[in-house]
Amino acid sequence: MKKLFLIGCTAVALAGCYNDSYDKLYPTPIKPNACDTTTISYTTDIKPILTQNCNSSDCHGAGGGSGYDFTDSTVLQPLVQNGTVVNDINWTPTGRNHNMPTTGNKLGSCEINKITRWANLGANCGN
Repeated sequence: MKKLFLIGCTAVALAGCYNDSYDKLYPTPIKPNACDTTTISYTTDIKPILTQNCNSSDCHGAGGGSGYDFTDSTVLQPLVQNGTVVNDINWTPTGRNHNMPTTGNKLGSCEINKITRWANLGANCGN
């Protein structure tokens, strides 16, 4: 009887032991408004920003007054790759004084981070 009791106690004690790390038990919650720049897509991340803030008919849309049609990737890509767009949206003083967008406020930090990350990845307009 003692043996059976000892085996039972050992089994209960071993079943109650486990080794989970604190991070697995209590993961850091993902903030719903966090700016995710790990995977950047032109179609899902960049194009909506440009459509909302840049591609109007009087700015960087087809036939816009700026002369740079951002709806055309052959126009947009070189300006992103040479740093012009990133400098302009960051309102970086370059001697050109082209802070973009020219109407309203500076883009939000998440939008700037996404465009900057996309530029650093080569500004691929095909995805």
